[in-house]
Amino acid sequence: MKSPVGERFSEFFDKWICQLDGYLQQLVRVSREGLSESEHQTLVSKLTAHYKEYYTVKWAAAHEDVLVFYCPVWLSKLENACSWLTGWKPSMIFGVVESMRRKSVAELTEEQVRKIEQLRAKIKLEEEKVEREMERQQVAMADRKVVELVRTARRIRNEELVVVVGNHQVEGLVEVALKGVLAGLERVMKAADCVRLKALKGVLDVLSPSQSLDFLAGICMLQIQIRKWGQNRDNQKGSNPIILGELHNNVIF
Repeated sequence: MKSPVGERFSEFFDKWICQLDGYLQQLVRVSREGLSESEHQTLVSKLTAHYKEYYTVKWAAAHEDVLVFYCPVWLSKLENACSWLTGWKPSMIFGVVESMRRKSVAELTEEQVRKIEQLRAKIKLEEEKVEREMERQQVAMADRKVVELVRTARRIRNEELVVVVGNHQVEGLVEVALKGVLAGLERVMKAADCVRLKALKGVLDVLSPSQSLDFLAGICMLQIQIRKWGQNRDNQKGSNPIILGELHNNVIF
């Protein structure tokens, strides 16, 4: 069952994906027409603003109910399987860059390759930092205070004379404990999103405007295609499995 926040974000996400598909068509058309670099940069700026809008809306919704982003009902099972802390894993974009090079879509200079590798190493470290924080939040669910709260609730249920008063006390303690957990999950989500944005911006800063068009087209196509495949798979029983490892090489470019 969708929560009110989940309902609103589902509607937003469907519209956002449709707009992303529209941008993808523009990217493909512009890359073929050989327009000027300034025109390329204009389209790149529009698309990055579109991604920023997504995270602005996401963070506002998560402040109301962060849990809907850890079990998003607006995504297919395939999309959820590919998810890393409420979104795409930042390191994924380096696979797109590598595919561009292998398919001769973009010729990178030695300096660009060096900067991309430095960025890859930096993003990997930041991913690990976020994962450690998520692990800390999960372990905190079984810390001494929470375990004592569980024992208190169990003891109160076995003592009928203090059930009414005791339940109110426990509910208050539970509310405090859950607020701490939810706040921690929201911090982890935002930290992961920041790494995603940092990785995206880092790659765009290294690439030329025309290379950025090809790169963003690959990112958009990957996201849209995985969504389509996931939705088709959810709607069709017994469909053939999709080999995600071949997406970058055989589909995008």
